[in-house]
Amino acid sequence: MNLRSAVLLCALPAAAALAPAAALAQDIPEPRALTIGGNVALISDYRFRGVSQSGGDPAIQGGLTVTHESGIYAGVWSSSIDFAKLGAGAVYGSQEVDLTAGWSREVSSGLTADLGLTYYAYPGGHLGKAEFVEAYGSVATTYGPARLKLGANYAWPQGALAGTHNLYLFASADAAVPTTPVTLNARLGYQEGPLAGAWLASGGARRHSWDWSVGASATVLGRLTVGASYVGVTGPSLPGVTDDQLVGSLSLSF
Repeated sequence: MNLRSAVLLCALPAAAALAPAAALAQDIPEPRALTIGGNVALISDYRFRGVSQSGGDPAIQGGLTVTHESGIYAGVWSSSIDFAKLGAGAVYGSQEVDLTAGWSREVSSGLTADLGLTYYAYPGGHLGKAEFVEAYGSVATTYGPARLKLGANYAWPQGALAGTHNLYLFASADAAVPTTPVTLNARLGYQEGPLAGAWLASGGARRHSWDWSVGASATVLGRLTVGASYVGVTGPSLPGVTDDQLVGSLSLSF
């Protein structure tokens, strides 16, 4: 056996060992720059910061979000609505469409920031001004089994907001129950401006209110989530609008 043959003979086992690894590497998908996610949901009462947007009736909702690996994202979300009990059915129509653009990344170990803008549109409204823009920001972290978040939303004076600003501050916590598909959640918010429950229920006589919710959700059959929460808001109680309510939901993510 000459030297060349000996070298080739020694190289064959190494090549054979490397071949499966190369094939495996080809099977591993490349990370995608863009990811797309969404959901559809049926909810017994669409509550926004404690105030019903569906007149105390069920609502159908759905959304889609596109996220870039840089943390920039854009989304669209929609829900059926009913403001007849507030005498504003012609202003808002029967559908809400939210267009959102923002950025979310981990800014330090365990701390995630989220900043963006939301445009609230009401394509079915035909009386007065309903649409407005709101800026938001939040920070979130994990403590034990809980996910904690602090955030703020601010809408500057706009025609749909009676020419004044609206400020919303909130804190929320979500905690998974070990060895179960159940997650417990709680939220506390403070709002000052024309979107506050007390403002809407008092015709502007009271300008701020607190809202809260406590509940639980469970993921079943992979992507199906069922949930229930008890929601309330301070101020005058309008049946089907600002009264305390037990809200149930069923959603499917994709």
